[in-house]
Amino acid sequence: MDNEIFDFFNTDLQYVHGVGPVLATKFNEVLGGRRILDFLLHIPSYVRPREILDSVIGAQNGDTITISLQIKSHKKGGVFHGRRAPTQIVCADKFAAPVTIQFFNTKFLDYWIEKLPIGAWRIISGKLEFNNRNGAVINHPDFIELPDNANKIPRHQAIYPSGEGLTQKTFSAVRDQIFNIMHERVAAYKLSERMLELLDALEHVHYPETNDDLAPNGQYIVKLAYSELLAHQSAIAINRRARMAQKNLRPVRESQKNLIDKFYKILPFELTGAQKRTIDEIFADFQKPVPMMRLVQGDVGSGKTMVAMAAAVKMAESGAQTVLLAPTDTLAQQHFAKLKPMCDELGLVCDVLTGRDKGVARREKLISLKSGRTKIAIGTHALFSEDVEYKDLGLVIIDEQHRFGVDQRSTMRAKGNNPDMLALSATPIPRTLSMTVYGDMDISIINEKPAGRMPIKTSKLPVNRVGALIERIAPQVANGAKIFWVCPLVEESENSDMMAAQSRFEELNKHFPGTGLCHGQMDKKSRDKVMEEFAAPESKMRVLVSTTVIEVGIDVPSATIMVIENAERFGLAALHQLRGRVGRGSQQSFCILLYGNNISPDGIKRLDTLCETDDGFVIAEQDLMMRGVGELLGTKQSGWIQYHFVNYREHRDLFKLAQSAAMNNNSDDDIWAKTLRHIFNCSTIAGA
Repeated sequence: MDNEIFDFFNTDLQYVHGVGPVLATKFNEVLGGRRILDFLLHIPSYVRPREILDSVIGAQNGDTITISLQIKSHKKGGVFHGRRAPTQIVCADKFAAPVTIQFFNTKFLDYWIEKLPIGAWRIISGKLEFNNRNGAVINHPDFIELPDNANKIPRHQAIYPSGEGLTQKTFSAVRDQIFNIMHERVAAYKLSERMLELLDALEHVHYPETNDDLAPNGQYIVKLAYSELLAHQSAIAINRRARMAQKNLRPVRESQKNLIDKFYKILPFELTGAQKRTIDEIFADFQKPVPMMRLVQGDVGSGKTMVAMAAAVKMAESGAQTVLLAPTDTLAQQHFAKLKPMCDELGLVCDVLTGRDKGVARREKLISLKSGRTKIAIGTHALFSEDVEYKDLGLVIIDEQHRFGVDQRSTMRAKGNNPDMLALSATPIPRTLSMTVYGDMDISIINEKPAGRMPIKTSKLPVNRVGALIERIAPQVANGAKIFWVCPLVEESENSDMMAAQSRFEELNKHFPGTGLCHGQMDKKSRDKVMEEFAAPESKMRVLVSTTVIEVGIDVPSATIMVIENAERFGLAALHQLRGRVGRGSQQSFCILLYGNNISPDGIKRLDTLCETDDGFVIAEQDLMMRGVGELLGTKQSGWIQYHFVNYREHRDLFKLAQSAAMNNNSDDDIWAKTLRHIFNCSTIAGA
């Protein structure tokens, strides 16, 4: 039975010969776990070929070679006259060509000299370099073996993503131990054909012969990627079926009064067709006997907030409450300032609750929520603190939903009787990605901009033209224009040529007195105060120098110019989000992308893409194609799937196959699907 091998999979790495608790802890930091299974799912990133040579004559600088050398002399290193000199072992190959082996670490000098006695032959493997002083040199060889042990040096070495305290030799030794034990276990167990095929695929990718074996289209990588996708997609299918099968999980609420028509009348603009379509989809969900799980994807400035407000008003018609969850205090306060006047006109009590609220003010807000008087509550994670109670929580709206983890969303849901969930995302992602990232959610897309919004004119400019740029924007600042100026760093660094916000602030303040500065190292109150001052219409602060803390969370309709320094260092999605801070009013807005001298071809391509289009979905697709999902989503995004073998760009057909198999088969009862869910740790992958 396949489950017999799971005891082996779940064995702590410290019990593998030669590991122990210290190394197991180091593995945990790299693998994200310390089981044998965690090691098996952590595959090499590339193969380093080791060419066997008889002589260094004709070899290329930078080649990794394996060669037989005779030791001729020793020159002990150390610190002489304040300069560090390496220990040098002078050798000769079979054709008497000289080769110098160098060691810079003085701790093991005696050990190396003893291991390489004069006159002896040794098999040496490492990176070959040529320099004018010593000729052919190998610094710190990867392998030193006796001639009889030449087979211990691999012809093709698998190189693993590693971390501090873990060498490639350690990875290879642990890998060999694991697969030796596995062969013994497999012989003793009665495993299914599919499990044997999966283990065979894992072995092939841990012992690759060429980089083609590790490529996305490699035979065994494809097999493992499909298995991983089937595991996740079957978990999603189970969640969806379970949700749809459970009737009457929450009441289908009847409207007690007509507020939605009044809401439409007080809007100072006409909703777009995409907004109306999305609202209709949400209202249809409200009439179903199962809780809504819907994601609204819309580009920056597409009007997602008004769609969310319509949903909250519709919920208030039945007397139920809505919470709007924002990732930051600033964004929560911004939503409150925007929606409170509308709620007042509709006769709805709207309040804001964040970590700022203390004492009597907080208690009064909690009483109003518990009594049901407050119909719309806007805030941060404070909305699901333990002491917060609701009379009838009907709808949870999550803004910038990727910033909240599954556990946080589950906690919020537990505050009501299976309330409807509406997630908003201003980070457009390709459809293929949506199916996986957002689990079993239904998806609505707002792909139109509100009427009157003008496209942002985007251009790129070398950073050495910054003086001319300042002269060009000075008249606009004098006429009342507001400008965001974004820098990638807070302070200058010896290790970076990127512009720092502090330096740029000091420079711009000479030209535009009263310039503001905002960055992540400031305390929250100071940062919020600067942002609020810049956003105030009557404020004399015309220029705000900032790091990316303004990417989400500040809405300044009067801001018409965005300058991004070292724009080539940002991803497309981040650049698009930053650009979206302007163009939120009716005036023509501009985005200037300043790039450095060392811009790469990919960097130019990214900036050109921004200059050519402001369609977030086109940009997201291009971002995915250029960078892949690892950088596109980041590795720490809460609640998002981090695959081991799946490549979003190369495995699109596998997505469709796995999704079809998961939806058409009974994944609940499929023993192999259960096994895969266990292996890939997605048995409870709630897409919520």
